[in-house]
Amino acid sequence: MAALYVMIPVAVILVAFAIWLFFWAVDSGQYEDLDSPAHSILFDDEDPKHQAGVEEARNGENDRDA
Repeated sequence: MAALYVMIPVAVILVAFAIWLFFWAVDSGQYEDLDSPAHSILFDDEDPKHQAGVEEARNGENDRDA
């Protein structure tokens, strides 16, 4: 029974930390672009066409942010 007096507050603190961490990740933009990293593994970094597409995407992001 005495262990519950320790385990319950620890569990509540861990849940609160997990919720804070999730909201921090959302606010800092961690979930902004979920598709590009998954697709970029399919392309060769040395390919000039791929580099042009990456630069175009970066310029589009900069234009959208402004």
